[in-house]
Formats: sequence, structure tokens, C-alpha cells
Amino acid sequence: MFINVDAVHDSPALPEQVDVVVIGGGIVGTTAAYELARQGVSVALLEKGLIGGEQSSRNWGWVRQQNRDMFELPLAMYSLERWEAFSTEIGRDVGFRRNGIVYTTDSPESLAKWEAWGQQAREQGFISHMLSADEARGRAPGTTSSCIGGVWSPNDAQAEPSMACSAIATGAREQGAYIHQNCAVRGLDLHEGRVSGVWTEHGLIKTSTVICAGGAWSSRFCRRHGVELPSANIMGTALQTTAAPEVTPGCLITPKVALRRRLDGSYTLALPGLGRVEISPQGLRYARKFYAAYRSKLAKKLQIRIGASFFNGPEAAGSWQFDQVSPFERQRVLDPTPDLPQARAALAALQAEYPALQGVHIARAWAGMIDTTPDMIPIISPVDAIPGFIVAAGFSGHGFGIGPGAGRLAADLATNSSPVVNPLPYHIKRFSDGSRIRQPEMM
Repeated sequence: MFINVDAVHDSPALPEQVDVVVIGGGIVGTTAAYELARQGVSVALLEKGLIGGEQSSRNWGWVRQQNRDMFELPLAMYSLERWEAFSTEIGRDVGFRRNGIVYTTDSPESLAKWEAWGQQAREQGFISHMLSADEARGRAPGTTSSCIGGVWSPNDAQAEPSMACSAIATGAREQGAYIHQNCAVRGLDLHEGRVSGVWTEHGLIKTSTVICAGGAWSSRFCRRHGVELPSANIMGTALQTTAAPEVTPGCLITPKVALRRRLDGSYTLALPGLGRVEISPQGLRYARKFYAAYRSKLAKKLQIRIGASFFNGPEAAGSWQFDQVSPFERQRVLDPTPDLPQARAALAALQAEYPALQGVHIARAWAGMIDTTPDMIPIISPVDAIPGFIVAAGFSGHGFGIGPGAGRLAADLATNSSPVVNPLPYHIKRFSDGSRIRQPEMM
């Protein structure tokens, strides 16, 4: 099993009552708990497995504003501020470094799209720089790529997935939050239709407000309560190389490979856009909502298979009682098998582009499940049918970078505070009130 997170110590005892319960110890859940605790709100962060054990420790580690959807850009810009502040506030390194992000391309269409995006982004205060072919190669010296140009965002950054959630959760505990791992939430306790508590595998915790930040598991949890959260879980593979010469100090994406320079001198690699989807009851349930995405060029990079997801895990069918073992306890850490041919192809692409890296090898490979919405925009929203229930899910591969902003927005919704960004683009009702679902763009 791939477990690559710093250890977090649990609180001594489960609380009987708190103001807010946060379900899920990924980057969004830990940040929400941290922000609430800083405000003096009584909060319990409950994780069925380990803090940061699923996608929040398995992503690329990019902290990116460049090429975000315009709905996400304000959240991304705020998140960069919070990422930079964490180490000082918490007193622990989260691996945050502002080394910039470079995109290169051999496509005139991509260059035109990036330039148009940059013009829109400047209206919101974000500045990036278009690069000529020589400038793009200069940002990643040693490349054999025939790129025609690129874009550079010098204020973008990276953080270390193995460190971040653990540090933030520990900071939340030191601010007074309750932290409990191996403590699955089986369901909501409702009184007259609104939240009055949560049923955990260790008993009832009374609360008036719940934030569900369960990643790939969120849709199944919501369905148990009659809440439709359209989501498809996409399996992505990444790898870590052995230590290697520096070809970029930060993050770089070329037409063939994405890489991030790690603090230990190795690289995290992946093939951009590739993934696998397994046919499942959840997938069939929401297939119509994903029709536009399946017809887009995104679908051309997805492998669709029949697998174990049809019968077990976050996308399976079936209900459960709250005094019975739940699906969340049967699979403590979602640990899909990596696509090793894809990992080897990523390494080969890197070595073809950078001859200086011919001696680099795969140190390890892993996979994670990316919860994705039909329009590729997250859901950070109250559920109108269940007062006191808030969902923060469907981050579509963007959750690590925008996690601090998403956690803060979820905390604002939980306390009825003035939201840090406009919450309307993230409301769950856009999938049920007749709003047009936009076709996603691959940046």
C-alpha cells in the first residue's frame, strides 16, 4: 500500500458535542478544521483512515493559478496567500516554495488560448508572461523539445503532498480542534430534517453543522441521505524518480510530460490528462450529466474499464444502517493500483526531452482517485434540503492547489460568515436547476 504522509497524533477522546464536524482529512477538510479552530469554533475533524492518506498525498504537488477556470481563479489566488502563511502560522514546513510554473507547447492553438486566458486573468489581478520559443527553452534548459512558445507564472508555486495535510491538521489540533483518524462517519443524525449530529463507528457526536470533504467518497455518502452529487472518480498515476540533475526549479508541463522538482532532488512525474475510469453504478447514474465531457477531447485520454469499483468502494451501490459497518470502514484507504506502463512512458518522455536525465530511474509509482464534476468546477455548497449540511467535493484534480481557499470558504459557509470569495459558482444546485453544464477545457 502506498502511504506517504507524516504521522498525525489523535486527540485523547472523542467529543460528545461540537459546533462543526468535518468529514475527511484531505487538504480541504484539514484546512476547514484549521480555519474554524483559529476562529474559536469547536470543531472535530474525522477521517476514516489516515490524514492525507488518499488523493491529497498522491497528487502532483502543484499550487497553481495559471490556466485555472475563471470561476476558480479567485479561489486559487486566495489559496496562494494561505499556502504562504501556513508555515509561519503553524510552525511546520508544508513544502511551499514559489518557484513558478512553466507551460510549453508545440501548438499555436494552445498559445492563443493561453494568451486569451491571460488577458482575462489580468482583469482579476493575476499576471503571467507569454514566452517565445527561446524563452520557453531558457526556462527549462537542456530540453530537446521543438516547442514554439509557452507561458510562465512566476508567482505560482508548489507544496509537498506528504507534508501538507499532516502539518495543517496538527496546527488545527493545537488551535483546539479534535482530530480522530480511523474514525469513519457512517451518516448524519437528523432532527426535523436538519443536522443534529453524526453517527461514527465509535458513537454519536452531536453537532448542528457538518462539512463533507470526503473526496472520492463524498458522492456515496451524500446518496445515503438522498442528496445527488454528480461525480466521476478518475484514477491517475504518478511517480517519483531517483535523485536527478535540475532542469527546472519548480513545475513544468510540456506536451508530453508534467514534472515537479521535489525538495529531495527527485522529480514527481505524470503524463498530462491521462486516467482511467471504471464502469460503476455511480458512473451509470450520472452518465447523462457527463455526456459533454465524454464527447470532449478529455474523454480521448481516458481508459474506460470494468473493475472492482462496480461492487466495492466509493462508486458502488447499496445502503447501510448507522449501527452497522459502513463502506468507509471496509476500505480505510483508497489505494488503486498504478498503471505501470503509463509510469514507464512518463519516464521515457522525460528522458527523451532531457538527455541529461538518461540515468534517472523510477523510485516508486502510485495511483489516486480524482473526484470530478461534469463541469470540472468543485462543489462547495450548502445542501438546501438538509440545513446544516455542507459539501466540499468534486475538485477535479485541482483540490491540492486550491484546497486552502476551498477549506476557508467551507468554514465561512459553516459559520454564516461573509464568504472569502463568491460562493455561487460552486453551488450544488447548478446540476439540478436547469443551468447549462459547460464542456470542460483541458489547459
